[in-house]
Formats: sequence, structure tokens, C-alpha cells
Amino acid sequence: MTYQSSVNPAQLTAPGALNGAIADTSERRALYLKLFSGEMFKGFQNNTIARDLVMKRTLTGGKSMQFIYTGRTKSEYHTPGNSILGDSNNAPPVAEKTITVDDLLISSAFVYNLDETLAQYDMRSEISRKIGYALAEKYDRLIFRQIAKGARLASPVSKTGYAEPGGTQIQVGTGAGSESDAYDQAKLVNAFFDAAAALDEKGVSQDGRVGVLNPRQYNVLIQATGDSGLINRDVQGDSLQSGKGVVEIAGIKIYKSMNIPFFGRYGVNYGGAITSPGNVGDFISEDIEAGTVSSAAGPRNNYGAANAFETSCGLIFQREAAGCVEAIAPQVQVTSGDVSVIYQGDVILGRLAMGADFLNPAAAVELYATNSAPAAFGTSYPSNVA
Repeated sequence: MTYQSSVNPAQLTAPGALNGAIADTSERRALYLKLFSGEMFKGFQNNTIARDLVMKRTLTGGKSMQFIYTGRTKSEYHTPGNSILGDSNNAPPVAEKTITVDDLLISSAFVYNLDETLAQYDMRSEISRKIGYALAEKYDRLIFRQIAKGARLASPVSKTGYAEPGGTQIQVGTGAGSESDAYDQAKLVNAFFDAAAALDEKGVSQDGRVGVLNPRQYNVLIQATGDSGLINRDVQGDSLQSGKGVVEIAGIKIYKSMNIPFFGRYGVNYGGAITSPGNVGDFISEDIEAGTVSSAAGPRNNYGAANAFETSCGLIFQREAAGCVEAIAPQVQVTSGDVSVIYQGDVILGRLAMGADFLNPAAAVELYATNSAPAAFGTSYPSNVA
């Protein structure tokens, strides 16, 4: 039963209608104010973590920084009456590694004063954040690529009889393998224990060991906590809900990042073993850009070509695995004065001058799926000094 009558409807006055148009609800509300909620939907943002997980040095008054490798020496028993004049093989052997600062990395935007006046939200702070995120994302990606490079190389110290251990590559799964192995909880755990053993055997310190996986791999480990014991049972409920429950495996603290090389993309590759959730945007499953040294503006360290990471699916390392040198730390600058008057607006500029490369290959482990281990790149070293 209805108590509404359409026979003699009231003549509606709609103060929100434009030019009296009231055919539907949207027309009747056309002039009502749109209130700003105070919330802004951020673009693709991701926590950047690599800067604090490797060796970082500040560079001033130069274009590159030298790192020295010192190999091991041997001990021997003294024969009474013999003079002690040092090791006959001139041990310990020494080598060097130089990390060069890449060209200036920038991200910028121009903000027109009138647009800023008319907007009901703070444009500058939001744009500044996005610029900072862009620089930080690049920072992580470059460091992770160099860790992968180090995992594929022998040590720069290669004197006969005194060669130091190099990097480690571990297949997730066995045999022919497939990309789906990268998401298998049991196979991932086994790979972490294999990596821990390899690092122990190569004399790498247990302090500062970490692993970085993509978010889906990380959450695979979270889901399987009941039997694996990856989370203390006393805190299992909270850990599952927070998504931060995998504390460590074999003494290796685990992080998740969308900036690791993963099957030729950054973070995730929906063309591989998993199905895309749909509507992922342009900045998820992003292609790896070229990262080799050229005469044009760009990197001055070899970060590898895009196809160098087609089977890579995770990193495990200790902080000595890679180093970064900073000439200009990530910062945001804004124009002012005459420039602002001439253009009636300001340029917001983010800039960064840094370079990254591997340091101790023995401290780097690369995980890969399928039976094809990623090939080495950037293998040249300065000559060893005996």
C-alpha cells in the first residue's frame, strides 16, 4: 500500500537546480557545494627500505668513492732460529671497488598561483610528497639491482691460493622448476635456510641479514604460519591481521617491497604464475628500465639491462652486500622571488645525486625460479694489488 499520490503533485522549488532544471536528482543538486573531505587518495606509494639496509657513505669534493677489499692470510708454526719476515706470498691480497655518483636525478612540477588559490586543498605539500616518493622509489630499485649483480659474481679478491668467496644464487624449488615455485611457501622457506647456510659457510656476519620479497610472496609466508612456526604462537593472531608477522627465517629478517626485480618487472609480474586482480594501474608490474652506462645523461654505474632479471624472484643479503654514495641526499626545492613573479607560479623540484654498486659478493644471495640462473653482468674489476 502507498500513501503517495501522483495525481496532484506539489510544485517543487529546487534551490540547487541550475536554471530550474529538475528532471532528475542530479539536476536538482547541481548547485550544491562539493565539500572537500580533507582526505586525498595517494597514488602508488611504497615504503622504501634499501637505503638503511646497505653501506651508505656521503661524498663531498669528488665524483666517486673507493672501497678496499682485504683478503685473508694464513697462519703457520714458527721454526726456532728462522727469521720472521712476513708471508712469502705477500698476503693478505687487496683489491678495490669504486662507486661513482650517477647523474643528477630529478622530479619536478610547476604549480600555477591561480590554481593554487582556487583549490580547496594544499597542492604543494601533496605534490612535494609525490616527488619525494618518486626519488625514493628509484633509490631502492637501483640498490636492489646491484645486490642482484653482486650475487652473480666472484669476489674481486682472486689471488691464487687466497681467493675469497663470491655471490650465491639459489633456485626456489628444484629440477626444471616454474615461476609458480616463487609463491610456494615450503620452497621459499627451504631457499631461506639454504641461503643462511651459504652465508655461514662464506663467513658472512649474521648481523644485518635481511631478505626482500614481493608482497604476494610475503603474504604466502604469513598464511602458512600455523605449521611452519614462522610466527610466535603467542602473537600469531595479531601478526596475521597486521600483515607483519613473518619476523625472520633462519636469522634473516624479512621485508616486502614493490621495488625488487621480479621476473623482469618491479615487485610483481602478472604475466607469470599469478592472475592479475584487475584494474592495477600503470605503476604496478612496471617494466625494468635500461640501466647501463651511456654517454647521455643517466647512470654511471652498471645497473644491468632490463632482460637481466627475467628469472629473479627475491633477494637475501647482509648489509656489506652493496654500498651507496650520496653527493646530494633526497631533497625538495621550490623557486621563489623573480622567477615566481615572471611565471606566476613556482617549480617544485626534487633532486638526488647518488650511485650504488655491490661491495662484498659473498654477502649477496639472489633467488630465482625456473632452471635458468640469471647471467652475470658488469663483471669488470680494477686489477688486484698483491
